[in-house]
This record gives sequence, structure tokens and C-alpha cells, in this order.
Amino acid sequence: MRLRTWIAAFCMAGLLLAPFSAHAALFGEFTLQDEMKMGREFSVLVTSSMPMADDPEIREYAQSIVDRIVSVLPPQPYKFPVQVVLHDSLNAFAAPGGFVFVYSGLMMQLRHESELAGVLAHEIAHVTQRHIAGRVERGKVMSLASLAGMLAGLAAGIAGGGDAGGALMAGSMAASSAAMLNYSRVDEDDADRFGMQYLIKAGYPSTGMGGAFEVLKSQDWGIRGSMPTYLSTHPDLNLRLARIRTELQSLPASLRTRGEDDSRFRRIQTLLWARYGDPVLAERFFEARGKTAVGFLGKGVLAARRNRVKEAEAAFSSALKLAPRDALILREAGIFEYTKGDMGRARRHLEEALRLAPRDYYGLFYYARLLDESGEPGKAQQRYREVLRFVPEDREVHACYGRSLGASRKLSEGYLHLAYAALYGGDMRKARNLLEKSRTAASTPEERQAIKKYEEIAREREKIMKSAR
Repeated sequence: MRLRTWIAAFCMAGLLLAPFSAHAALFGEFTLQDEMKMGREFSVLVTSSMPMADDPEIREYAQSIVDRIVSVLPPQPYKFPVQVVLHDSLNAFAAPGGFVFVYSGLMMQLRHESELAGVLAHEIAHVTQRHIAGRVERGKVMSLASLAGMLAGLAAGIAGGGDAGGALMAGSMAASSAAMLNYSRVDEDDADRFGMQYLIKAGYPSTGMGGAFEVLKSQDWGIRGSMPTYLSTHPDLNLRLARIRTELQSLPASLRTRGEDDSRFRRIQTLLWARYGDPVLAERFFEARGKTAVGFLGKGVLAARRNRVKEAEAAFSSALKLAPRDALILREAGIFEYTKGDMGRARRHLEEALRLAPRDYYGLFYYARLLDESGEPGKAQQRYREVLRFVPEDREVHACYGRSLGASRKLSEGYLHLAYAALYGGDMRKARNLLEKSRTAASTPEERQAIKKYEEIAREREKIMKSAR
């Protein structure tokens, strides 16, 4: 997507909702329902326009940390859904309504799960203390407009391939989120303090939040003159880190000496480095893991990504010897065999992986594709439907399912799922054309009802995306 499309998509959020926000702020009527509506619409914009991790291993891991933190809080009106943005910024933020976004770069660079939990606890605290909603109510910020500006900065960094986005998107943990959400000094102090409480209550080492600050500080935001100007009026990392260290000293020894459990954290880091990291840095990361099953898994995924087939074969073989019943390793080995065309081995690995982890829709998606290419379209289509129950807005799944249905002469249904793929990909014109083809081919009440359901979804989505065209 070109830069101007990115910026238009995100800046339009402010155009779409600014009148609503201004009215709510003026009369002090920014209700929880208003906040939820704003958050849902903003989430649609983000997930439609930014690259997101589609692997449940990654997404559910991030969600599990947030769920663990939220579980120790009083009952909340927010569900706190989490999305992982594929970008190397060390950042996370929470949008109105409790929608949480964490960046793959942050997950890759932190040293412990407790540090990631510390960042997420901080962002959750911004939501629970209603910092976003509070500023709208006081008429001091158009929340979505501020978020749109932040995301436009990220778009500039991605499109330019440089550090522009990284400097702007240092994040609320990295350099105060004043530029992101116009949080005040008091808001940031609140988020640090309440976030620390949440972190400890959830059973994480109390050093997690301070450790995250240390990692972010080590990145030296601001070297070469790139430090955002808002640091001059908000607490910098040194001050906030000093405050956290002082608070840690007042805690009982039992809380200060909790151990780290990074086993799952390392698996997720391995996946992220192997798929998205700089290859040279990724190799160093895997060498540091030693001759472990997870280390060999990372080497295998990275070698496959670089089209080093023999190297990938050897790495996956070593990983499977060390952990023959590891569902993740079996899945990745199966995907590798599928991509190189060995359908027999791919099928064995994927079926065993799904037997061990039946809810792994990423593996199920590849298994459906394998069935399609093996001449079993009926079984493949059943699996595509199962995948869509987990990820109903995944454009790639809709596209593969639609093509499979079309090849089976189920034309109306096939065109309709291709229309879904275009809709969720933001190509409204193509979606409308495919919908018309689906409508023309429809011959049963069930097909017409499916079209009606699609039209309802499309109208709502087009309403949100209208100003981006």
C-alpha cells in the first residue's frame, strides 16, 4: 500500500469521528458505549491497513498475557482483545474501548516475558483509569485524531524504510505517549503505578516494568537528533526508571526475587525472529539458544524463508528428533514440506500437529490447502470453514476457500467468499463486482440469505472506510 493511502486511511479516523467526539466532550457525555464504538471502528481501520500476525501461536500468546493481568483486576467492562502488529518498532498502545496493540519488534527485543507483561500492564492501566475517555470528556483531545496522527507516522516510517516511524512511534513506555494519545504527566504516572500493581498481582516478577524501561532506554531514542520533542515536557525514561527502582526497593523480598519463566516467550521470539527478523541477527539469536529443539525450529523456518532447502531439511530433522511430539515443530515442518511439494510428509506432519493442537487454525489452513491440491475439495472446504470460525475476517482464507468453491462449480458461494477477501483487503470496488457475480449465480434461498448477510457486513465496513477512498 502506498504511503498516501496509509495516511489517508488513518487520518480519516479523525474526520469520521471528530464531530461525534467534540459533541460528546462538550456535553460530558462520552459514555462507555461511545468509547466501545470508537474503539471498534478504530480497530477496523488498524487491522485493515496494517500488517498483523495471523499465527495463533503468536496472537494467543500475547492475549494470554493480557488475560492473566486482567484476571486479577476487579470486573471490567472491556474485553481487551489483542492484536500483534508486524513492525520492528518497540511499541504497544491501547485504543479506546480496551483494544490492545503490541508490536512484533517489542516482543523480539525484550529479554523476559515479565518485561512484555510490564509494557502491557502499563497500557491496560491507561484503559482502566479511562485516560483516553477522560481527555475526550474534558475536551482536550480528539482521541481518534491523535491515534490517526500516530499511525500516519508509522506509515511514513514503513513506506520510507527508515527510522522516521520508529522515532515517532517510540511508544508510551519508550518515551511517554504524549504524541500518541496526548496523555498528561499525571496519566503516565498513573499508568506506571497501576501497571506495576497489576503486574505484581498477576504473579510476574516485579522487575518486569523496570526491565522493559531499561531495554527501551538502551535503544537510545534520540541519538542522531531523532528524540521526539514531546520528551521535553513529559517524564523521560531516566526519571520514570528511577521512580520504579525506588518503588521496587519498598517491596517485600518475596516479590523482588520472583523467578522468570520464559519458556513460551522464547518460542514466540523464535517464530518472530525466524519469520520477520533480519536474517543475520536471527542467526545470532538462534545460535544463542544452543542445540535445542526450539533453536533448530528457528533455523529451519529461517532457512526455508531464505530458500535454503537442504539446510532447512536438516534443521527440521534435528528439531523433530529432539521433540517429536511438539505440535509447533510438527506444524512448521509440515508447512515446509508442503511448500517444497512433498505432500506425503506434509500431510503426516500436519495431521499429527492438528491431533495435538486441534485449535491451531494456522496449521489447519495449510492442511486445507494441501487437501485442495491433493484432489479432495470437499474435505478442504470443510477445513476452510473451520478456519473461518476462528478468523472470520482473514482475507487469505476467504480467497482460498472462494477459489476452491469456484473450482467445484459452487459459483455463487465462491464469488461471495472472494468478495469477502476483497472487502477485508480494502478493495471495495472489486468486492462490489464480485458480489454482483455472486448475486447473478445465486439460485437457492440459502445462497440469497448468505448474500444478504454479506451486504449487512459490507455496509457497516464501507461506512467506516468511506473517507479513505
